[in-house]
Amino acid sequence: MKLLIGLGNPGARYARNRHNVGFMTVDAIAERHGLGPWRRRFQGEAAEGRIGGEKVLLLKPQTYMNESGRAAGEAARFFKLSPADMVVFHDELDLAPGKVKVKQGGGHAGHNGLKSLTAHCGAEFWRVRIGIGHPGDKAKVTAHVLGDFAKADAEWLDPLLAAMADAAPALVSGNEAKFVSDVAQAMHDVRAPAKEPAPKREKPQPAPRAPEQEAPSAPTALGEKLRRWLTG
Repeated sequence: MKLLIGLGNPGARYARNRHNVGFMTVDAIAERHGLGPWRRRFQGEAAEGRIGGEKVLLLKPQTYMNESGRAAGEAARFFKLSPADMVVFHDELDLAPGKVKVKQGGGHAGHNGLKSLTAHCGAEFWRVRIGIGHPGDKAKVTAHVLGDFAKADAEWLDPLLAAMADAAPALVSGNEAKFVSDVAQAMHDVRAPAKEPAPKREKPQPAPRAPEQEAPSAPTALGEKLRRWLTG
């Protein structure tokens, strides 16, 4: 069994925050693979089902980001899962918007959700790092993370969520490299400029024919007699 955890903050006011892209991802996975319904469990919202033959539990902790580990730890203990059975979807400042990377273990780099998960579950869980970009100024990070995605972001965000949902079977089967590759290929296809149709080849037109000249008509017998008479 795999425990797929999306990180975010509960409530409508945070729903479109960049910090909530983990919630958005598990919502997309649930919809794509027909999991659910969502129920209140483990201090969060949970949905069960199967993806590619593997039993999974999707979890959205409702404890707020900095206490995400409480909900995840409770679910992991109930199902007797190790950190290696856990996959966490979270926002990543150090990746460009739309980029996705996967790794196991590591630090939390100041991410309060990862910090809480490490405290409650250990550090060796899998992380799906979803790029939201950096505002370029450390003083603007909080406003950026807790700000909503712009309308223009939908051009890459919606296809990205769909691509991760489509590639989820590879992730739960343990083929993280294929998951990343499939998502990258899908995003490349989205961003690739449409090919312009080849110009239509016109059929060559035949050269205009010169106007036909009528051959002089042969002299008539009467005309010939008249000519002879005049010339003596």
